[in-house]
Amino acid sequence: MESITETAVLQDSKGDSIEIRVTGYGHPDAQRLSAEVQEEYVRRYGDGDLTVLHPDDFEPPAGLFLIAYLAGEPVACGGWRAKTADPHGVRDGDAELKRMFVVPAARGRGLARVVLGRLERTAAEAGRTRIVLETGTEQPEAVALYTSEGYEPIRKFGIYRDHPQSICLGKEFGGAPAV
Repeated sequence: MESITETAVLQDSKGDSIEIRVTGYGHPDAQRLSAEVQEEYVRRYGDGDLTVLHPDDFEPPAGLFLIAYLAGEPVACGGWRAKTADPHGVRDGDAELKRMFVVPAARGRGLARVVLGRLERTAAEAGRTRIVLETGTEQPEAVALYTSEGYEPIRKFGIYRDHPQSICLGKEFGGAPAV
């Protein structure tokens, strides 16, 4: 099994080399990309994501944060954190996907799909049984990506569970329904 701390070099849909690094959420590049995704949320929803995230949430083996680099520049990111059961549908063994983002200039290269695949694989290798996420109606490209990768609607969770624009999706590892 490949170490989750290993750097990987892959190719994007345009044939360019993409370096995927495990950086941790506290890394300066992760913080910069996280600030950019927050700006994107403000443009789309009028406010940033108020979910509290801490760098420790993404430390292996209970989480992971990845950054994709193109020509040495950070262009995409995403992470997962281990979750325990709560009254709103999150189950023991879940991994919650957070801060999936591709900078606008690097979109259309398949980077989100590459990062998502690495996050799913590392979460499954860490013993997580399902991956869950919250997105929204103002992110149709994100919803399209996740549904094309087998994600299905699940019970709403998180601080936006009662918000009408919130969409929660999940994917079981092993092919069972994510409900």
